[in-house]
Amino acid sequence: MSRAVAILGATGLVGGTTVKILESRGFPLDELRLLASERSAHRTIPFRGRDVAVRPVADDAFSGVDLALFATSAELSRQWAPIATAAGARVVDNSSAFRLEPDVPLVVPEVNGALLDARPPLVANGNCVAIPLTLVLHALSSLGRLERVTVASYQSVSGAGQEALDELERGIRGGLDGPPPVRADGRPAFAYNVLPHIDRFDAEGWTGEERKIVNETRRMLSRPDLMITPTSVRVPVRVGHSAAVVAGFDRAIDPAAARAAWASAPGVRVVVEPSRERYPTPLEVTGQDDVLVGRVRRDSQDTKQLVFFFASDNLRKGAALNAVQIAERLAGITAVAR
Repeated sequence: MSRAVAILGATGLVGGTTVKILESRGFPLDELRLLASERSAHRTIPFRGRDVAVRPVADDAFSGVDLALFATSAELSRQWAPIATAAGARVVDNSSAFRLEPDVPLVVPEVNGALLDARPPLVANGNCVAIPLTLVLHALSSLGRLERVTVASYQSVSGAGQEALDELERGIRGGLDGPPPVRADGRPAFAYNVLPHIDRFDAEGWTGEERKIVNETRRMLSRPDLMITPTSVRVPVRVGHSAAVVAGFDRAIDPAAARAAWASAPGVRVVVEPSRERYPTPLEVTGQDDVLVGRVRRDSQDTKQLVFFFASDNLRKGAALNAVQIAERLAGITAVAR
């Protein structure tokens, strides 16, 4: 059976990573249709030994497409997803546009992949922190009932896109011989800096990123009342999001049992070698599919609280890889080449 796959937003960081993951996993397809805005189109991207032209998205761009992977803004996803599904494509959307829509499944395949068995026409891909957080918390579900989560996320600049990465590089170079320059729009520098501000602030002082972590983690874990308190921080790292987590349970959790649960969980790898100074870091996780977890210990004042640290490649498991895994399950693909 022939299969056509489209990627909308193919020239961006997540779109480009999606192309690479489709190739490395041997995703079976007969046509790869790369789509972007008029401004970003008219270039080529290598795929399986040939250069594939990027074409501007248009009303007929999804004709004959079986699966469409969207790596665009929420605004563009709202515009083009109905057109793609009307043309018969199943859409996996990486933006925040549909994540809280009750009739659109929000999926981490290792956690709630059964939602894909009905082959819905539109599937939402989660936030780049909520996905790995959901994965590592779900792996502990057999050890006790999760009651509360406090998380501080340390998020790389690539999460804000290519222009932000360019600003980081400019700031690093500019700060070598003097104060790091502010960004082109006058906001504080990414380089040599830590910014507790990702997305817009709301009237209560929370950022949009923090709201996403709360709402999406609850939904993917099917725990609408789970207490989650996040603080989202932008750090001067190119790729890789990390987080310090305090997870409260209804009973004491042995750190050894947590390590064993993570070791047997798909998509999670335990990194605990303190004598060699090895623990989850953005540098080590970059280019990796697994979420790295370590630094696990009990809270010294409350044994029902488990403290740990994880790192995840935000362009892969936090975005493109999770989307491709969703597409694989929608297409009935059970074996992939790594």
